[in-house]
Amino acid sequence: MKTSPENIIISKSEKETIAAGKEYAESIKPGEVIGLKGNLGSGKTQFVKGISSYYNVKDIVNSPTFLIVNQYEGADPATGKKITVNHFDLYRLKFKEELETIGFEDYINEKSICLIEWSRLAEEFLGMEFREVNFDFGEKETERIIKFTKK
Repeated sequence: MKTSPENIIISKSEKETIAAGKEYAESIKPGEVIGLKGNLGSGKTQFVKGISSYYNVKDIVNSPTFLIVNQYEGADPATGKKITVNHFDLYRLKFKEELETIGFEDYINEKSICLIEWSRLAEEFLGMEFREVNFDFGEKETERIIKFTKK
C-alpha cells in the first residue's frame, strides 16, 4: 500500500492500517518522536502494531491508555541493532508538567523511537513539533483515512 501524492492512505481494514504502519516504519530513524492524532478508535494503536512488527517486536501491542507508556523491545531489521519502541498514550494527562513526573525526556534517545497518541502536551513540553500521522474515520465503518504530515 503506497501513499498518494498528498500523503494520504485510505485503509479499508485493521489489517491494512497495520500494513500502513509497517510501511511507514521504514522512514523512522532511531531517536525520532512521532505524534499520532485522531479520535478514539480511529486506528492509532493498529498503526503502532504495524510499526512494532517492522521492528520485530514479539510482545502483544496494546494501547497504554491507563499505563501512559508501553515499552517494547525489538531490533532494526536493517542493522540488527536493538531498538525500544516507546508507545505513549497521553489522553488522560491534563498538564505538560505531568510529563516531567514520568521522566518523559529519558525515553527520547538514539536507541529508541517514541510513538505518542494525543501528542499535543508532549509537543508543548519539549517546545517542538513532531512528525505527525493523523487518523480519521472513512465513509464505511472499517475505513480509516491516514494522513502523513512532515514537520
